[in-house]
Amino acid sequence: MPTLLAVLVAVAIAIPSALADDRTKLLGIWKLKSFVTEFQASGERRPVYGIDPLGYIIFTPEGRMMVVITGEGRKPAQTTEDRAALFASMVAYSGTYRVEPDKFVTKVDVSWNETWTGTDQVRFFKLDGDRLDIISAWAPSGAIPEKPIVRGILTWERVK
Repeated sequence: MPTLLAVLVAVAIAIPSALADDRTKLLGIWKLKSFVTEFQASGERRPVYGIDPLGYIIFTPEGRMMVVITGEGRKPAQTTEDRAALFASMVAYSGTYRVEPDKFVTKVDVSWNETWTGTDQVRFFKLDGDRLDIISAWAPSGAIPEKPIVRGILTWERVK
């Protein structure tokens, strides 16, 4: 029994330490390198925001996350339809975040898409040096009119 207790205590100490380490490694500015959308129904992966989208994600020590992503080839709007197309070719939100094992959860307080404001957005992540891989939870698409169930698969590189 003392051995089981020692193992439980060691695990209880290690998990918060690992989470703190992951949170520290997330801190800073990351530049988007790739973004594909995976469709749950078919498994198809498609670059909905183009082959070369632009974006940054920032994690602060105070616990705030901010992200903006824009699709490739955007042009200044000339018409109402152009403005709608610009809205459909971007993602932007911010909120406070917490780190859990293999994921972070952002409590969104401002968003380009008001359906996200006030929600918890779950993102699974893996860190490898200056590379950050993020996979979103499955959800209805905010960028595709039919709203299929999708997840984003993103690769980021730390800005030096």
